[in-house]
Amino acid sequence: MTSQHTSRVPVRTWAVHDAKARFSELLETCLAEGVQIVTKRGTEAAVLVPIEEWRQMKLATRPDLKTLLLADTPVTDQLAPDRGHLHRRAAQPFA
Repeated sequence: MTSQHTSRVPVRTWAVHDAKARFSELLETCLAEGVQIVTKRGTEAAVLVPIEEWRQMKLATRPDLKTLLLADTPVTDQLAPDRGHLHRRAAQPFA
């Protein structure tokens, strides 16, 4: 385990074998100190984040309806997924 510093608070890094062996401690540290990083063979592999912080991040990445409607530029690409072009029927004349 090592400590790394970010602009906010120190983030503790756990090797995967330590994280597995001491998961309860990892969880308690996450709840008390915040984000914890798990490494695998020295490479960052996963992050443990307190649930409230996760919910805040999730909400922050999703625009609400008011934001979409008041945006300066159209954001219609965010309103509905693209439709496929393979199964369209030919236009029929009105009778």
